[in-house]
Amino acid sequence: MPTGELKQRIKDLKRKKNAILLVHNYQRPEIQEIADFIGDSLDLSRKAKETEADIIVFAGVTFMAETAKILSPLKKVLMPEPAARCPMAEMAKPDKLKKFAEQYPDAEIVAYVNTTAEIKAMADVCVTSSNAVKVVDNLDGRRIIFIPDKNLATYVSIYVKDKEIIPWDGYCYVHNAFTEDDLYEIKDEHPQAVIISHPECREEVIMNSQYVESTQGMMRLAKELSASEFVFFTEEGLTKRARREIPDKKFYSTSKLAVCEEMKKITLEKIYESLLYERYEVVLEQDIIERASRALNRMLELS
Repeated sequence: MPTGELKQRIKDLKRKKNAILLVHNYQRPEIQEIADFIGDSLDLSRKAKETEADIIVFAGVTFMAETAKILSPLKKVLMPEPAARCPMAEMAKPDKLKKFAEQYPDAEIVAYVNTTAEIKAMADVCVTSSNAVKVVDNLDGRRIIFIPDKNLATYVSIYVKDKEIIPWDGYCYVHNAFTEDDLYEIKDEHPQAVIISHPECREEVIMNSQYVESTQGMMRLAKELSASEFVFFTEEGLTKRARREIPDKKFYSTSKLAVCEEMKKITLEKIYESLLYERYEVVLEQDIIERASRALNRMLELS
């Protein structure tokens, strides 16, 4: 089916079924073009909670669709491709977290939203890349188990000095691949470009960037700053979005190909079929929803 026809059919189905399409910044451009909302995890979490739609179609990875279900348990949440799973989220397993937490009984468990519903249910609070520093800083506890991203844990520890941050040994394979050499190579190629890195990057990249922001923060800065050239150290989907939405500025790709293969598993065809047949609904146990929602709602309160 031609792309234009697919897009129109999806739009028609959304109207007919009172559905919305939430799309992450790393999704394919043709999917972003028909989104009701595009954003990072925090933005989409809020939209999922606020929407009056009956059906939420989530173009992201599975933990994001689970998050939408936790925040909107009475709504039908559809995941167009159940195999699109975040490798970093899969690095944190409930049984291992239970054993790990037993070593630090006085620590609060802070779970990045890039975790499964089961891990969120074990956490005291959740965070996103855009609010992690603020949320951790607002916690009363002085010892924090931060799961699963060790790079984001390091980033938080740079700004929150009065707490001991105990990191889990997990990482995003896209962001962790960037090195200091990659950063200086792009600086040599484009000396006028503003470098903005994602907090999931290694410390050596973070400390040598002009700014460190979530994906949505990167878009905001690119629009606000007077600079005309930028490099985002994050997944390539955001660079493509910036080129489309901010055509009067230049956005260069990093020398290292930065693609989340899991995000790219979702296609227009899969979105259309998921909405048409209302298949691949996210189903979670009520106990998991209740416990995970406490951690997520506490995040929204503290951020």
